[in-house]
Amino acid sequence: EVQLQASGGGLVQAGGSLILSCAASGFTFDDYVIGWFRQAPGREREGFSCISTTDGITYFQDSVKDRFTISTDSPKNTVYLQMNSLKPEDTAVDYCAADPWVNDYCSRVGLLNLGFFGSWGQGTLVTVSS
Repeated sequence: EVQLQASGGGLVQAGGSLILSCAASGFTFDDYVIGWFRQAPGREREGFSCISTTDGITYFQDSVKDRFTISTDSPKNTVYLQMNSLKPEDTAVDYCAADPWVNDYCSRVGLLNLGFFGSWGQGTLVTVSS
C-alpha cells in the first residue's frame, strides 16, 4: 500500500525555520512527483512546491521562492522541505502528496491538478506567530 507521512510542523515565531519531512512507503521512490500543498484557514488547498525524483526538477510558488528549499533522500524514501524566514502568512496545514512521474507535472500548472496526486499524507500544522 502506498503511504505518505508528513511531519515536522509546529509553532514558530516569525523569521524562524522548520524542516518538514515526507516519508514514503509501499512504492518505489524513483520516478515520482512529490508535491507540497498547504491549506490555510478559510482558503483552498494550494500547491506551493514540488520535486521530481526522475530528473531533480523543483518548483516553488512565488510566495515561498528563495525562502524554502526541497531535497530528497532516496535511500530513506524521504523528501525534506527546509522552510526559512517563516511569515504568519505561512500558517497552514501542510500536506505532501505523490504520484508516478509525468513530464511537466512538477510545475505551477501541474500542481493545479490535485487529482493527479493519488497518495496523500495526513498533513502537519505549521503555525507562525507574529
